[in-house]
Amino acid sequence: MRAVEERVGTLESLLGEFIVHTDVALNRLEREMQDFKDEMRSFKDEMKDFKDEMGGFKDRMEASHKEMNKQWAALAQKMGTLDEDLIAPAVRPVLEKYFSCEPLARSIRNQKKKKNGDNFEVDVLAVCEDKVFMVEVKSSPKPEYVEQILEKASIFKDFFPEYSDKELIAIYASISFPDEIVKHASRKGLYIMAYKEWEYMDIINFDDVSKIGSGV
Repeated sequence: MRAVEERVGTLESLLGEFIVHTDVALNRLEREMQDFKDEMRSFKDEMKDFKDEMGGFKDRMEASHKEMNKQWAALAQKMGTLDEDLIAPAVRPVLEKYFSCEPLARSIRNQKKKKNGDNFEVDVLAVCEDKVFMVEVKSSPKPEYVEQILEKASIFKDFFPEYSDKELIAIYASISFPDEIVKHASRKGLYIMAYKEWEYMDIINFDDVSKIGSGV
């Protein structure tokens, strides 16, 4: 009987020690978990601050990019180099985007003269496999240029008979356009190419022209 009591006492002692150690371990675990939560909260706050900083940096970069485009456009307009500095470099990505064609050739201020002395000049000429693009560049857009460009497009193949088997598409290009000119050109089926929100050159009335048909 005494041996049993001794064993019970030993078990109670061991159990007491286990409880004490377990309690200590649980308290330590609880403290570590709280520290971890605090660290995670701090990390979350730091990530939010970083995200806010990156958002601000992105906004500043976009604003800087737009301002640079404005200044570059103003300089090109002043120097009379819109064709080669702004419009021509944008022709390839614009044609690939909207007409799914990669220009096989591109030229600036392409001139042709007939034997009778009539002269014809295209500001930017781009040739694809089944299409040819006549891009007319104007530094100061005017409504009457819409009719002039369409009339010019109507005699294009008289001067460039080598493209008689290709669809001709005329594009009126500038830095920016008043809304009334864009609407007028859209009604006439003439594409307008300009800066889109000062981010990149784009055809800004593609959907409107596509609704009524395009080409000359």
